Amino acid sequence: MRAVVQVATSASVRVDDEHIAGFDGPGLVVLVGVTHSDTESDADRLAEKIWQLRIMDDERSACDVSAPLLVVSQFTLYAELNKGRRPSWSAAAPRPVSEPLVETFVQALRQRGARVETGRFGADMQVGLVNDGPRTLIVEI
Repeated sequence: MRAVVQVATSASVRVDDEHIAGFDGPGLVVLVGVTHSDTESDADRLAEKIWQLRIMDDERSACDVSAPLLVVSQFTLYAELNKGRRPSWSAAAPRPVSEPLVETFVQALRQRGARVETGRFGADMQVGLVNDGPRTLIVEI
């Protein structure tokens, strides 16, 4: 599993001009990609890593400050760009594999006490955020 984690002062997700999720800061926006070999154990380890990641102000974690998280599934994180100009999506897991693992990731965060909002899997989403810092990390399990 692969995630792009951004500290944000605010974030939102819209689908069909409807606000479906978001927070007013500070919090984390987590874009999550799943590949074919990922497991529930990987989802749990990624949740633990991100929840404890010391990326917030004063080297504190989201856990330390009870920061909200906005989790959005992002299959494009597994784009292959080695040939030509057109990305290949073959490394991204198909929906029957990725959707349950993203949900496992979200549930693992919630079990740790996180307040998590999510995008809508497979929807055409407009994700907005105000990146704070900017602080953006790539986390891979």
